[in-house]
Amino acid sequence: MNLKRVVVTGLGSLTPIGNDVATTWQSMLDGVSGASPITRFDATHFKCRIACEVKGFDPLNYFDKKEARKLDLFTQYGLVASEEAIKDSGINDCDVDKSRVGVIWGSGNGGVSTFQDEVLQYAKGDGMPRFSPFFCTRMISDICAGQISIKHGYKGPNYCTVAACASSAIAISDAFNLLRLGKADVIVAGGSEAAIVECSVGGFSSMQALSFRNDDPATASRPFDKDRDGFVLGEGAASLILEELEHAKARGAKIYAELTGCGLSADAYHITASHPEGLGAYDAMKQAVMESEMRFEDVDHINTHGTSTPIGDISEPKAISRLFGDHAKEINLNSTKSMTGHLLGAAGCVEAIATILAIRDGVVPPTINHFTDDPNIEPLNFTFNKAVKRDVRFALSNAFGFGGHNVSLAFRKYDK
Repeated sequence: MNLKRVVVTGLGSLTPIGNDVATTWQSMLDGVSGASPITRFDATHFKCRIACEVKGFDPLNYFDKKEARKLDLFTQYGLVASEEAIKDSGINDCDVDKSRVGVIWGSGNGGVSTFQDEVLQYAKGDGMPRFSPFFCTRMISDICAGQISIKHGYKGPNYCTVAACASSAIAISDAFNLLRLGKADVIVAGGSEAAIVECSVGGFSSMQALSFRNDDPATASRPFDKDRDGFVLGEGAASLILEELEHAKARGAKIYAELTGCGLSADAYHITASHPEGLGAYDAMKQAVMESEMRFEDVDHINTHGTSTPIGDISEPKAISRLFGDHAKEINLNSTKSMTGHLLGAAGCVEAIATILAIRDGVVPPTINHFTDDPNIEPLNFTFNKAVKRDVRFALSNAFGFGGHNVSLAFRKYDK
């Protein structure tokens, strides 16, 4: 079967270090941390009291008051980030067939704040079942995909991917495959998350997944550092406009990069911990490179999953070292989670954008907050503390999720 080529024609983001793509990207290059004390709720009695929150976001700048009340924050974030990507791509300015424009959106938690608030309100009440008529439609994880399609009239494939921290990367992978098969011409792919609420922070804290460096939030996310103690919870959204190449060329679209391969695997090992040898990560990256019909020595850069957790930060470099052999030390690795924190279901798309822009601009953002080498981590090229200029022609973006879900996305500089 003659599979079609897929390119990226639009980008959108809303992150803890910038409320649009340009600001987020500059913050990454400058090594800005998005971590600070939690303001979403009173975290005084919580073991973890820090997070990477989106700053200066006012829903009423984007929605009227009545509309905003119907939308959980994760959907608001998703609508804003997808709107930026759609405008950036120019697809709504062209005579496109909207029956062939789809939306595939990922979220690990969906409307968790809505769920928490409604249940608490019921529990504190008199036992009478007084729930908002928008409870379900604010909460369900698929609603952001639906809201984006309703807003723009997109009638192509439309659904949500839920795979914890790999959710938005799987959305991108699914979009890639549907476009290659000719099932759509354009797909809005991405993810959003707004999980900085009591139940999420408390739950992740109790499983010892979060950093407890409350006295120094800016340096709390320390991927690959000897003294890392967990991830910093983040929030926000990101979106790609993925498009079939000939469709993009026909309308004169600008092209950021080509998506050439996607690898998916399962660790089949543990509900939260990655395989200690990185077997799932190895398989996903191998698939992505091979599907791209590129050589392993062609990989210039990998945006790692790199969460700042004790086990995960050991296993992923092991997988990279084993897969790429001697070439592994020539690859610029980084973890932009050192700056954005961990956006859970939105993380994969945020990092895909960083990978695409590294290709466009020929610069790899740093992994900040590196102070001490960990002798248990493979001695690879982690791009510590300072951005590095280099020609990036072929790069991978990795995303792994609780449950053992692994995704690796392969992007290449677009060649006509």
